[in-house]
Amino acid sequence: MKKVFIDGSAGTTGLRIRERLESRSDIELLTLPEETRKDPVARKEMLNQADIAFLCLPDDAAREAVAMIENPHTVVLDTSTAHRTNPDWCYGFPELSEERWEQVKNAKRIAVPGCHASGFIALVAPLVKAGILPKDALLTCHSITGYSGGGKKMIAQYEADETDPLLTAPRQYALGQKHKHLPEMKVMTGIENEPIFCPIVSNFYSGMAVTVPLFKSQLNEGFGIEEIKEVYRRQYQGPIVLWSETPDADGFYSAEAFGNSDKMEITVQGNEERILLLARYNNLGKGASGAALECMNLVLGDAPDKNLE
Repeated sequence: MKKVFIDGSAGTTGLRIRERLESRSDIELLTLPEETRKDPVARKEMLNQADIAFLCLPDDAAREAVAMIENPHTVVLDTSTAHRTNPDWCYGFPELSEERWEQVKNAKRIAVPGCHASGFIALVAPLVKAGILPKDALLTCHSITGYSGGGKKMIAQYEADETDPLLTAPRQYALGQKHKHLPEMKVMTGIENEPIFCPIVSNFYSGMAVTVPLFKSQLNEGFGIEEIKEVYRRQYQGPIVLWSETPDADGFYSAEAFGNSDKMEITVQGNEERILLLARYNNLGKGASGAALECMNLVLGDAPDKNLE
């Protein structure tokens, strides 16, 4: 039985990981009483006892936690931004390639992808690798998320007064184009320029839809919408990331459709001249705790979707 410790189990991601692990008979969940939850001595002891440690902490605290670990056998899964572009860490999106799948299975340090970044990377990285999209492409990414992506403070804000006119309509943010996901969106896709990124939070609890629009003129010569579809068909065959020919029958694309799922759906819409790359999933699932647990399952030698929804 593997020992698992969640450092930062009081936050949104940590709570969801803990809830799911509590039902698993193959896991011994190490916990600290409330009074020592933030005590560095107690945390260090637990981190070094654990076979697997989840870090659900702010960036600086995550770096401090890693520095506490002296046990060479402890596998660390960090859900913060701290290590996502660190070459010494494995980026925890196994569906990107067979090589990445094996790397996750054997890694001791795994950086769990950011929620918005997951959709962008799933859409763009395979096209760059296939030579369809040039590395110097200037891209735009639109992403709409449920308010749970903002953590406890934002959840409380939205649920305190559902009639607040400032919260009932979608709100775009990160207007200064300095969002924390931008570095990983660039590094993990292999593009040379960070995209123009337009994240939007809306008045629903969970779910996410990421759109990357393209003109055919942005693609390398000889490629079009059908070649893009074929790349995704081959690469995303499940069990978690899945290709879909027709996501909706009514002409609308709902960001909430996967709000209770750990899966990600990839599709392409538009036409030969104007192409829409689309990914939708749960910002708390494949965008956070679900992705972390998928990586843990691979490390343990289990099916990637074990105990996932």
